[in-house]
Amino acid sequence: MKILVAEPIAQAGLDLLAQEPGWNVVQADPKTYQEHLADCDALIVRSAVKVNTDLLRKAPRLRVVGRAGVGVDNVDLPAATNNGVLVMNTPGGNAISVAEHTLGLMLAMARAIPNASVSTKAGKWEKRKFIGTELRGKTLGVAGLGSIGREVVLRAKNFGMRIVASDPYVNAQQADDLGVALVDLPTLFASSDYITLHVALTPETTRMINRDTIARMKDGARVVNCARGELIDIDALVEGLASGKLSGAALDVFDPEPLPSGHPLFAQPNLIATPHIGGSTEEAQEIVGIRIAEQIAEYLKNGVAINAVNMPALSPEQYRALGPYIALAERLGTFASFISDSNPVTVRFTYTGKIAESNTSLVRNAGLSGLLARSLASRANLINAMQIAADRGLNINESHLHRNGHIDSIRIEVETSAGKTSVEGAMILNKPRLLSVDNIYCEAPLDGHLLYLKNLDVPGVIGYIGTVMGKNGINIANFSLGREDAAPEHGPAKATAIISCDGAVPDHVISQLLENPNIRQARNVEF
Repeated sequence: MKILVAEPIAQAGLDLLAQEPGWNVVQADPKTYQEHLADCDALIVRSAVKVNTDLLRKAPRLRVVGRAGVGVDNVDLPAATNNGVLVMNTPGGNAISVAEHTLGLMLAMARAIPNASVSTKAGKWEKRKFIGTELRGKTLGVAGLGSIGREVVLRAKNFGMRIVASDPYVNAQQADDLGVALVDLPTLFASSDYITLHVALTPETTRMINRDTIARMKDGARVVNCARGELIDIDALVEGLASGKLSGAALDVFDPEPLPSGHPLFAQPNLIATPHIGGSTEEAQEIVGIRIAEQIAEYLKNGVAINAVNMPALSPEQYRALGPYIALAERLGTFASFISDSNPVTVRFTYTGKIAESNTSLVRNAGLSGLLARSLASRANLINAMQIAADRGLNINESHLHRNGHIDSIRIEVETSAGKTSVEGAMILNKPRLLSVDNIYCEAPLDGHLLYLKNLDVPGVIGYIGTVMGKNGINIANFSLGREDAAPEHGPAKATAIISCDGAVPDHVISQLLENPNIRQARNVEF
């Protein structure tokens, strides 16, 4: 296993990865990392390396990208998803550092610290010019109550500030527990002396600070942004600062970065600017370096995806509980891909028993990856299965049946232009087992080399199968039979046989089996 660290992370994180037996940890830098891409299984980056289509093409073995930090602007998520590459980040690892920087910028504005420092170093003593204001008693508007926003709230309360907040994903009880008043954005803008942004970049939040919102702010309001540069319309901010509508602004992020020197924004004396250093503390770098190493190790060793940004989110506990069913669904999908005719049009998943109470997103993805893998030149997996299904125009349906006392089972029904095929399975003695095919009970292991047969339930068929297999020197390890519960009014019932063999059954043997008119289908199934 090769883990490529393309940008510096904490030594403790490197040590954690290096202690894994058989793992080759390669330390590189943004100028030299590309020479190691061809055979790397995992890639750790910060913000300088761009994970794009070109990089992914050069890394055919890549399974996971770890971003040591929160933002994933430097990662092309659609391209990673299409290539089946998991992307994970470390949210919250630098929350305290960014929160402290936010409060530092607020204090710097309130007391004009940067300008006072420049003046004093120039030999001046302008005490009257730099009379400031207190944070105590002022209203702070916090847009976004994620991990950073909450840390800002905790620290601002100690300065005696009144705090209002806006976050569509936080309810009134959560806000009350934090000691903040939950309001909508227009109210936050209109009532705050200080406004600090801690939201993700979405179509709704892009340029959320603009001419209209600045016009609704208090005269003399101050704006802090340690989140994303795209949240602010810079031209509108320049106008607000120049006109005096805004008393000040403090920015750690810009759009673009770096903002060109000579930009009108930098000419505003009431602007404080820092070069995207909100999370750049020794403590934060140590934390995110260790966390991303832990997450990479957990994924490569156990398949547990923590803080994934391009696949359904589950806690490690949920992932471990669902792990057996993820494996079961993938094998059922694989089995269905071998025995169904033509390309799928609709795929239906039915979960029964306790598993129906769970988040089955990854189980569904696993079933799709098993179903689609045989027909793709590229790999299908948990990360890209739904995207591939969508690209192919597949209809995906899920049903959850909460039946007490029923065995926990997964049923996959594949509808094609040629008809329908269904398979159902369960975990039995901690192993994935097939329970039925096309509603005919037929239990068999979902492992190794299987021969699947559809036949008419008439005398002599089983004997014929045994004769053909024996004549060709094929050992039968397990033979499972099943037939329709009720025979049709006219003609024999349909039956199913699943044979476990030591190897794949050669094509000429399958041809011999199909010479019997009562055997309607014979297919190898390989796991």
